[in-house]
Amino acid sequence: MNPDEGGSVTEPAAMKLIRGADDWEPTPHGKTLGEALARRNFVAGKRVLELGGGVGNHTIVMARQGPQTLVTTEVAARLLETTRINVQANVPGASRFVEYRVADWLDTAGTFDLIVANPPFAKSGQRNRRFFIDSLILGAHKRLNPNGELIFVQSSMADIAKTGRRLTENGYEFEIVHEVEGPFRDYYFEDPSFMEEIQAVPNGFDVRDGVYYERLFVVHGRLKEWPPPDGAHVI
Repeated sequence: MNPDEGGSVTEPAAMKLIRGADDWEPTPHGKTLGEALARRNFVAGKRVLELGGGVGNHTIVMARQGPQTLVTTEVAARLLETTRINVQANVPGASRFVEYRVADWLDTAGTFDLIVANPPFAKSGQRNRRFFIDSLILGAHKRLNPNGELIFVQSSMADIAKTGRRLTENGYEFEIVHEVEGPFRDYYFEDPSFMEEIQAVPNGFDVRDGVYYERLFVVHGRLKEWPPPDGAHVI
């Protein structure tokens, strides 16, 4: 593993990160989410679930902000070990309130006040590239306490208008708390099916002087209370 200066990821919170061969370097999506988390403390005093700790850049920011508890997950133990090493190096004493779990997306135990995620999209590995965004919106209520919250990041190419509709349909009030624009990543152009699909997304991207741009949105949603009717099939 090699040391990597990570201060630019979540200014003003400086940090040093290490990465293994299988670990992703923080992406523009991840950096944008980190910036939103650093600018506004969403986690103080809350029970927090982070889906996908990665190299720990978001975990570190949140651990510094005083959560009651923070559970961070990864799909493999070797990936989660990177998260743990980086959090312990940057937040001494984090082991008192941070728990590390190997888990696949929302497939974990417990309920939480806040769920934080960077859902895969362009390389989701799913026929429906929105799978992780949609499954988060549809399934997070099972892991949320009453009036629980979601914070996640997505591209304009994942159709932010559709996300808004689905949040509303599933009982969330929401706001966009951070928004940035940036050029396409090289691997977008390497996937012809992806480039074809995004043509159908209204306002999905912009092209200026031959350069393709996407917008990244950080969404904050709150689950409104909803007493199901008597006899309803509730899951």
